[in-house]
Parts: sequence; C-alpha cells; structure tokens
Amino acid sequence: MWKFGCNKKSSIGASAMLVLFLPAWLGLTNSSNHKNESNAQISAESAEPKEKKMVSKDVLGYEMELLNGTMQKLDTYRGSVVLMVNVASACGLTPQYEGLEALYREHKKDGLVIIGFPANDFGAQEPGTNAEIALFCSNKYDVTFPIMGKIHVKGKDVHPLYKQLAAQPEPIGGEPEWNFAKFLVNRKGEVVARFPSRTTPSDPAILEQLKLLLAED
Repeated sequence: MWKFGCNKKSSIGASAMLVLFLPAWLGLTNSSNHKNESNAQISAESAEPKEKKMVSKDVLGYEMELLNGTMQKLDTYRGSVVLMVNVASACGLTPQYEGLEALYREHKKDGLVIIGFPANDFGAQEPGTNAEIALFCSNKYDVTFPIMGKIHVKGKDVHPLYKQLAAQPEPIGGEPEWNFAKFLVNRKGEVVARFPSRTTPSDPAILEQLKLLLAED
C-alpha cells in the first residue's frame, strides 16, 4: 500500500500529491456540477405550467330532449341571442321564471331565446318528472320559452353542454353556483357572459349586455 507523508523523509511530497489527485478531483467536481445542473433543469421544466387546452366558445353543438320528449338541436337557435338558465321548481329563486318569461316576450321579436335546463343538483329542488315540470311551468308562470328535459349541470354525470360551459375561461367558466345561473350566448353561438343565480332577469347588467348583443348582425 502506498503511504504518503509531508515530512522530509517522504519520497513524494505535497506537491506531488496535488499533481496526482487534482485532475481526478476536478473531474468528479465537474461531473457533479453537470448532474446538479441537469437535475435543476429537469425540475424547472417540470415546474413550468402546462398549456391549457382551449375550449370552444360555441355551445350550440348539442341535440337535447325537450320536456315533451321531442329532440331539439340547439343549433336551431344559431342566429339568435340565447340565455341559458339552469332552473328548478322548488327554489327560493323560482319566481325568476316570471322575469325570464317577461324578458322573453319583450325581446323575442328582436331575436332573444331563453332556454331552461331543469336540474336537481342543488338542494334537491327539482325532484319532479319532465311532465310534472312542464305542468308546473305552464300553470304557475305561463312559461312559453323552450325548456329541456332534466339534466345534471354539475358533478360526475354533468351534461356535456354544462361541462363545456364550466371549462370556459374566467369569468365565464366554472360550475353553476346554484339554480338560475345564467349564461349569455351571442348570435354566433359563442358564450360571452355569465350572471350569478341571484342576478334577476331585469338587472341592468343583463339588459345592457342583451341590448348590445341584439343589436349585432
């Protein structure tokens, strides 16, 4: 075994030791540094946010069942301004039906369509069948705007339409917070605005946006 010392009797001194071991030590250090730099680069790349997949704004590409059982293509409403509302018959906000119907009758001639989407996803406040919902809407509020059959607007069984609405960028995106959340769609079929459940159909914010969209070709 080699023995190295720094006294006078040693055949190899400190200078010789440096000559022997310095290159190897530098090689190990450089290798370690390169490895650390590679790991840091990989970590940085992993930390970079992934690009979000773009979701189409066009929400009229669905065929859905009306309360009476007939099928309706939403594309039929292209060219109109559409207000989509998830509705319920036993909610504290149910009286909004009256305001929605009034808004529809006033602006139907201008190209407004209101579509109701009954859902039992909030407090079990839409427990009835499609036939019962149709009877309630007709007898209680004389609703004449189209209402689709019951769907889910949130959760694992959410309808693809509402999944697409929820996937829109903020401030439009996200699941409905409660019954009577409102999504406004322009004449091209693109969702352009969202209004909270408690925003009534006669709210100036809705009326102003609606006026602008109805004025578009």
